[in-house]
Amino acid sequence: MGPITEHADRIAREGYAVLEDAIAPELVDQLVSEIDRLHRELAIEPAQNVFEGDHTLRVYNLLARGKVFEEVPVHASVLPIVEQVLDAGCLVSSLSSITILPGQTAQPMHVDDQLIPLPRPHVPLVCNTMWALTDFTRANGATRLVPRSHQAAEFPDPFGDHEGVVFAEMKKGSVLVWNGSAWHGGGANETDARRIGLAMNYCAGWVRQQENQQLGIPRETAKGFAPRLRKLVGYGLYKKLIGHIDKCSPADLLDETGPRRVVGT
Repeated sequence: MGPITEHADRIAREGYAVLEDAIAPELVDQLVSEIDRLHRELAIEPAQNVFEGDHTLRVYNLLARGKVFEEVPVHASVLPIVEQVLDAGCLVSSLSSITILPGQTAQPMHVDDQLIPLPRPHVPLVCNTMWALTDFTRANGATRLVPRSHQAAEFPDPFGDHEGVVFAEMKKGSVLVWNGSAWHGGGANETDARRIGLAMNYCAGWVRQQENQQLGIPRETAKGFAPRLRKLVGYGLYKKLIGHIDKCSPADLLDETGPRRVVGT
């Protein structure tokens, strides 16, 4: 059994897994530099709601905001595990940065597929990842999770006490991967330093994406994406059918190369 299968088995059993030292230090540093640039250029301020956090900086739609972010959804240390949890037809649901500043209180406990109206437990619909761009510790806001809660029939009490909570403490360059049904929430930052994470989130190919990738990413930008990234943001078909345009792949419209019928052939 290889590491990909081992991680996928742990996610199936416990609801989450931590991939230690998954991301090269050079890429981590580039991502932090780009996030800092976006904070400045976009004048990012904390939101004024309890879920996003009043001491947390968030930048959304990152695939439209910098070339380096194109490396994230297709990363060879992470995507194969996500494909084991969902399948190879999975999609990018959202890509955002989450910088928890000193003084941030714990995020309400929640699940990431809560808006999908299906009885729980169910097959995996969402598989999310948190890239540690700084060390994650219990003191600075490491993600809190309840093991095996992805099999629970109910949703968590957002502000309640939960038995068996664990903290995803991990070194810079590590990645937390979890089933979107698992109970979790960002931790409180009780230190004097920021905790920087990258939330790279995926969904099953037949589920609507959290961020509208086709409108959020300019077509000229998407044209420059590698083939696998194009499919991940939605310029492809699921099971050779879902997402077609007149029986053709949306990639043909993106490239303006003329339609090639692929459905029903």
